[in-house]
Amino acid sequence: MSKHTSATSDEETIQSKPGKPYPLGATYDGEGVNFALFSESSTAAYLCLYDAGDPSRETARIPLTERTELVWHIYLDGLQPGQLYGYRVDGPYDPKAGYFFNPNKLLLDPYARAINEPVTHNDSWLGYDYKNPSDDRYLIMSEEDSGPTMPKSVVVDSSFDWEDDQAPDVPLHRSVIYEMHVKGFTHLHPTLPENIRGTYAGLGSAESIDYLKKLGVTAVELLPVHQFTDESYWGYNSIGFFAPQNTYSSSGMAGQQVTEFKQMIKNLHKAGLEVILDVVYNHTAEGNQFGPMLSFQGIDNRAYYHQVGDKPEYYMDYTGTGNTVNLSHPRVLQMVMDSLRYWVTDMHVDGFRFDLAAALIRTDEEAGRVSSFLDTVAQDPILAQVKLIAEPWDIQSYHVGSFPVRWSEWNGKYRDALRGFWKGDDGKAAETSLRLLGSPDLYSSDGRSPANSVNLITAHDGFTLNDLVSYNEKHNEANGEDNQDGSNDNLSWNCGAEGPTDDPEINALRERQKRNFLTTMLLSQGTPMLVMGDECGRTQHGNNNGYNQDSEISWMNWDWNDKQQALFDFTSQLAALRREMPILSRRKFFTTEQVQFIRPDGHEMTQDDLNNPGTHCIALFIDGLQVTEQTEDGQDIGDEQMVWVLNAFWEDIPFKLPKIGRKQSMWEVVINTFDGQINPETEPTKGGQEFTVPARSSVLLRMK
Repeated sequence: MSKHTSATSDEETIQSKPGKPYPLGATYDGEGVNFALFSESSTAAYLCLYDAGDPSRETARIPLTERTELVWHIYLDGLQPGQLYGYRVDGPYDPKAGYFFNPNKLLLDPYARAINEPVTHNDSWLGYDYKNPSDDRYLIMSEEDSGPTMPKSVVVDSSFDWEDDQAPDVPLHRSVIYEMHVKGFTHLHPTLPENIRGTYAGLGSAESIDYLKKLGVTAVELLPVHQFTDESYWGYNSIGFFAPQNTYSSSGMAGQQVTEFKQMIKNLHKAGLEVILDVVYNHTAEGNQFGPMLSFQGIDNRAYYHQVGDKPEYYMDYTGTGNTVNLSHPRVLQMVMDSLRYWVTDMHVDGFRFDLAAALIRTDEEAGRVSSFLDTVAQDPILAQVKLIAEPWDIQSYHVGSFPVRWSEWNGKYRDALRGFWKGDDGKAAETSLRLLGSPDLYSSDGRSPANSVNLITAHDGFTLNDLVSYNEKHNEANGEDNQDGSNDNLSWNCGAEGPTDDPEINALRERQKRNFLTTMLLSQGTPMLVMGDECGRTQHGNNNGYNQDSEISWMNWDWNDKQQALFDFTSQLAALRREMPILSRRKFFTTEQVQFIRPDGHEMTQDDLNNPGTHCIALFIDGLQVTEQTEDGQDIGDEQMVWVLNAFWEDIPFKLPKIGRKQSMWEVVINTFDGQINPETEPTKGGQEFTVPARSSVLLRMK
């Protein structure tokens, strides 16, 4: 056993052992802590301990002398949870060769389970001489000590009483996903105690769970909760892939955030709700060569990031954020896999949505199906038990339909087709017919199912549903970028006026369009994804890129008017209908015997009809009598026969309902988006007779 004396104070001697190179990170075993840090190209490393009562005070700086398989490691007897620590790593500061080692900078542990304070920018964190006015100032190493101001990693006790916690394990095809923001969802909640609004405890509260259950969703998809830097309200600048964001904790930042997160999961699971994390492994908050040195850059820049070929001081940037994480390096891939398994095994989450997933499958040159990341995920027994959802693009490539069999995808083609169809664009009928059926052109030939298509109309980045039908132009002035940020091509349609209006006809049309989108998404084959507040008409006043808006622009407003309550009730009833009619969410694709598209005159649509640019009304006939399939509990999926008419035309259309066989066909309305009625008490219509489908409306009818 070795003894180490603090280099910066008169603290008592620390007893140490060589420790082990695995597991990486800081591992508390009840008697002490094992520290392990991978760094391939470093020449020295130091473990720095800090005073929990005064985090600016370094109490010990311990040279790490043990190194196994490029992992520095040490075991310290007697160290307890709550201990603050960081690393200093030495080696060449040679940016032109891709090395940025700087022992003056305190670095976060890539495996830290908690971080003790918000990560807000400080110039002392920059690894270069930021005071130098030269454009090449990043070539000059900073000698300023970042230790006093830098956030610290926290040693965490991982124990937690999960009791009998069980994953809800909702089948993907029966899932309804709710994309939401932990803070934004409850920050303005009127009945929650103020101290838990906007926190994990707030989301795990009885009030939040009651709302989600009434709405009818089965899973919450949380915008990033990995520790991130404060310039992004959405959280897409991660710096700690094992640490829950500390500002979402109501109970403290010295490890309490881990316990609070687990309690949230436990509460949601008890109510049958799954938790999916939006994870950002494609880049970090360190940016490019001018960014702050927070962790990876100073630990081993060349290992963790993709560099530009013969100019390694520059970063390959497939994400638009300055850098791209190098998952082709085995230790970096290990870190990501360890992180994913940690959130499943230790934190009990139920799945992941991978931000800009195309960037994860890149080598230094290209992205493709052959990737060490995809191969590793494919064989992992832990990840085989959870949902995996790709955002199948990055800023340079688009891979919708191209991910492997176990992956689901945000279906951007669904979004674009349905927005265009309901907007009234010409030539959208043929593609829309495929999207309603779960996109068989994308997912039927490689072992996947309709459920692998995550159907969305909106997402956190872009207009809310209310704003999609209320604005033609983005209004992002509050973001401080002269309204230059955000996409101009949102396929929006303002229904006759830009922004709020007192015109009752325009407002009625907007409400109808919202119902059309919600109905289409919840009735289509595939997995629907609602966005926080779309069910109650949440507005961002035309801001379609609220990434930095920790303000009322992005928060959920719980002060509803009658119109908003009506939309919530309509959405809730749609979700209930989807649950009650399993034929609307099949595990398998429909065959040609089970479905057909029909024209307003009652005849089957030909491909020429669908391809006709002027076709703005399509109807899907589903013959449940031809469907032989069982639900998960062994019950027949049902023998429903139904007709679903989508009329995006600007005039009413008389529609001749099918007359089936010799029996008297009687069709009753299940949904009518014109007036927002579900299961209305109306007289049924005989088969062979015409039923008038109102302009810009959708109607679902079923055989009595």
